Amino acid sequence: MSELEEISQHINDRIASMHRMLDLSVVELPQRKKLGQEFATLEKLLEEFEKCVGRQKERLEQLKEVEESLQKDVEDVQHIKENIPAHMPRKKGPANGGEPVPTQKEAAGVQPENVKKTNKSFIREMEVITVPEFESIPPYMKGRVSYHQLNAAVQGINTAVTAKYKILHQSAKTLSNHARKLHQRFKAQETKDTKGQYFVVEDDIREFTQMKADKRFQGILNMLRHCHRLRELRGGGVTRYALL
Repeated sequence: MSELEEISQHINDRIASMHRMLDLSVVELPQRKKLGQEFATLEKLLEEFEKCVGRQKERLEQLKEVEESLQKDVEDVQHIKENIPAHMPRKKGPANGGEPVPTQKEAAGVQPENVKKTNKSFIREMEVITVPEFESIPPYMKGRVSYHQLNAAVQGINTAVTAKYKILHQSAKTLSNHARKLHQRFKAQETKDTKGQYFVVEDDIREFTQMKADKRFQGILNMLRHCHRLRELRGGGVTRYALL
C-alpha cells in the first residue's frame, strides 16, 4: 500500500469514528470533548494528506520529464540508425582470413576460375577521419573540403589499396594480361623503404577509382598527412602514399 493510500485509509477510519461520537455526543457530554480531539487529529491528517498529494504531483512531473527525455533518445537513436554515413568503419576480417570484396576493375582484370579459393590475405585499410580530427585541421588546409568529402576520399584510397594488393597477393599466372602488367608495375615501384608498407601512387588512384589526382586531391592528401593517416615515400621519380 502506498503512502497516499495509507493516509487516506487513516482519514476514513477517523471520520467513521467521529460519526459514532456524534451519535453519542447528544446524550453524553464527555464524548463532546473527545470529539474535539478527533477533529484536531483529522485536521492534521488532512494537512499531511495535502502534502502527500503535492509530493505525488512532483513525482508525476518528474516521470513525465523522464518519459519525454527517453522518447527523444529513442528518436535520436532511430535517426542515427537510418542515417549511418557510408564511410563509417565496418568490422574487418581476421588478420589471417577475411577475403575483401573485389572492385569492378579488379574483377575485370582477374580470372576468377584460375584463383585458388584458399588464397586469402589481409589487406590493411585507412581508418576514417573522426569529427574531432577534422576540426583540428587548420582552416587554410581544409579549404572548401567538407568532412564527408574527406572521408569519401579515404574510402577511395582504401578501394585503390585493396584492389592493388589483391592483385599483388595473387600469382602472376592467374592474372589477365592487363592485371599482369599492373602486377609488374606494382613490383617495380617497391623499394627497401616500402617493405611491409601498404602504399599507392597517383596512377593507382586513377586505375581503381573515379577520383581525380588534381590540386584538390593534393590538398586532401595534406589533410590526411596532418591526421597521421599516411606519409609520402619518394624515390625513382615516384611519390608513394603509404598508410600509417
